[in-house]
Amino acid sequence: MAEWHSIQLKILYEVLGWVAFVAWSISFYPQVIMNFRRKSVVGLNFDFVILNLTKHSSYLVYNVVLYFSASVQAQYRHKFGDDQMIPVAANDVAFSIHAVLLTAFTLFQIFIYERKNQRFSKAAIGIVCAVWLSAAVCVFVAIHRHSWFWLITVFNTIQVIMTVIKYVPQAIMNFRRKSTDGFSIGNILLDLTGGVTNYGQMAMQSIDQKSWVNFYGNIGKTLLSLVSIFFDVLFIIQHYVLYPASKRKQQKLPIQSSSTEQN
Repeated sequence: MAEWHSIQLKILYEVLGWVAFVAWSISFYPQVIMNFRRKSVVGLNFDFVILNLTKHSSYLVYNVVLYFSASVQAQYRHKFGDDQMIPVAANDVAFSIHAVLLTAFTLFQIFIYERKNQRFSKAAIGIVCAVWLSAAVCVFVAIHRHSWFWLITVFNTIQVIMTVIKYVPQAIMNFRRKSTDGFSIGNILLDLTGGVTNYGQMAMQSIDQKSWVNFYGNIGKTLLSLVSIFFDVLFIIQHYVLYPASKRKQQKLPIQSSSTEQN
């Protein structure tokens, strides 16, 4: 059983992990609160939400099983070495549970608040159905072979793919509307904080163990942080540089002034 060599690095690992948990968990609330105050979900891409729910649900399966199942942990160590630490922490499990609940609640808001002509795309619905059908097939294969670690790796792969895909519809919507109205930037700033601290947590474990197995042994968590950081930076650029509120107001001023002159 692997143990920590440095108490300081272990403490820093725990601190960074829970900072990531808090930042990522709070990041769901700005959008939920915005929807509630506006009584509208116009500007929030619906595909982003259902893809995000698929992503967090699959990530929940991976984290919970690897953290609590002794047999899966044994298969992990058989593959990567008996001296390797399990790359899932308590904060990962807590975050996944919270993420699924809040994303499901956001989906509920879509059905009860104003949404104008926005709807789920057939492509997103097709992707979600295909993903869960594939996952079901893999479950039957794993039961036959008792390949439990392979199975949760499949779920981890699903969450990586969904992480890449889920941001694209919102980024495209912002580009087409030339606006980020209805999409909370607070969510993105907190998500960026979570991504950076989550990556830092993994780095602490690797430094202590003098091994990078932590990164490629849990490639899903590694890619989750990197992809999140990339798209968060993109959304920040869209919000503050490409389509800022002040720029939109300036674009409306000539129209307002011309109508005043007519009066």
